[in-house]
Amino acid sequence: MKHIPRKRFGQHFLSDQAIIDGIVRAIDPRAGQAMVEIGPGLAALTQPLVERLGKLTVIELDRDLAARLRQHGQLEVVESDVLKVDFAQLARAMGASKLRVVGNLPYNISTPILFHLLGFVGEVEDQHFMLQKEVIDRMVAQPATSDYGRLSVMLQWRYEMENVLFVPPESFDPPPRVDSAVVRMVPRAHPAPVDEKLLSEMVQVAFSQRRKILRHTLGKWLAEKKFTGTFDTQRRAEEVPVAEYLAVARSLS
Repeated sequence: MKHIPRKRFGQHFLSDQAIIDGIVRAIDPRAGQAMVEIGPGLAALTQPLVERLGKLTVIELDRDLAARLRQHGQLEVVESDVLKVDFAQLARAMGASKLRVVGNLPYNISTPILFHLLGFVGEVEDQHFMLQKEVIDRMVAQPATSDYGRLSVMLQWRYEMENVLFVPPESFDPPPRVDSAVVRMVPRAHPAPVDEKLLSEMVQVAFSQRRKILRHTLGKWLAEKKFTGTFDTQRRAEEVPVAEYLAVARSLS
């Protein structure tokens, strides 16, 4: 029976075989590796992955799709909202010290998923995600560009990232109204030791009014935190490199 894509789950199913092959090559799955796929859908990516891995754990929210996936003997199906999944617990259940995480993320909640996974970065070897291209542009953006923002700073702090593959709308059924791409995210071996909550709050304040000079936003916040270091607040948030945000967060924590 044909599955009808559900709008509330943001379902767009990958159907272009050449693109699927390109994603699998980028991931480079090896037999025995502990891998988790988020949102396997109709198993377009799942099938070639599990053929190479031998077994695969998948996280699927859609009850009908989860039931269909359970019929595959080599899949461990976690029927859940990914935002409620404890990846540290999942790694322990799989007997793995590190997980490889992949998926075609639902575009309507891709940013919350990225921030959720940030909390489990210690359990992750690498991540390969299909996302809206403009989200990946923001993830890998450099300072002094319009794409550079909170997502850029928070993710570049913990990951090395690269855009590895462009995916046009016609690669999906139904086609989304946006271009897509695949990003590779590898956790940094030695990230700056900062308090994540503090950094997140600071970056949120800085970019809350991105057209304003930081003196009006972050400057006041730093004064409240009794910051005594040097930091040029005569700039806009997008002009400050990641390393400078991290340096300020380090001195505060």
